[in-house]
Amino acid sequence: MAWQNREIINPLKFKCGWCGSVVEWVHGYYTGTGTADPKIYVCPNCDNPSFFKQGAQIPGVSAGKNVGHLPQDVDALYKEARACCSASCYTASVLLSRKLLMNIGVAQGADPGKPFVSYIEHLASNGYVPPNGRGWVDHIRKKGNEATHEIAMMSREDAEELITLSEMLLKFIYEFPNRVLTSSAVNP
Repeated sequence: MAWQNREIINPLKFKCGWCGSVVEWVHGYYTGTGTADPKIYVCPNCDNPSFFKQGAQIPGVSAGKNVGHLPQDVDALYKEARACCSASCYTASVLLSRKLLMNIGVAQGADPGKPFVSYIEHLASNGYVPPNGRGWVDHIRKKGNEATHEIAMMSREDAEELITLSEMLLKFIYEFPNRVLTSSAVNP
């Protein structure tokens, strides 16, 4: 896409909410002459716009990192939890992190339709939770329960913490084992 009538505006270094690249850019659009006015910067890497106003960036940067080798539904839930966090929908992100545990459990052979804790037990008893990891998997469950059953809103810190813990679990179960399989197939 070719953006028209871009101008040179105040330089800004930012992480693009679209492609994740860290860029420093001076081309974009603005509404006035003040430095606090809303601005749109177009990423030089992906050519998508990011809107900045009073310190807020839209789209925001997704928490966490991409994880390879995920089943399609698990990947979709993880990406949705990250996208919710980048859109300041922190309670939704926490709820999705909890749901992600259930989907991982079923993807690893747990029976669907069981009480939620059975998915955690299945993951733990079948070696899908790393050593000393049961506490942080339970933390995802408990924080998700709090978001589900209590009135309290979740914070950015809550959502980012659960995404980080979910990322580690996903890497442990899916990405790291597949890296070994992929590299041993290339280098027998």
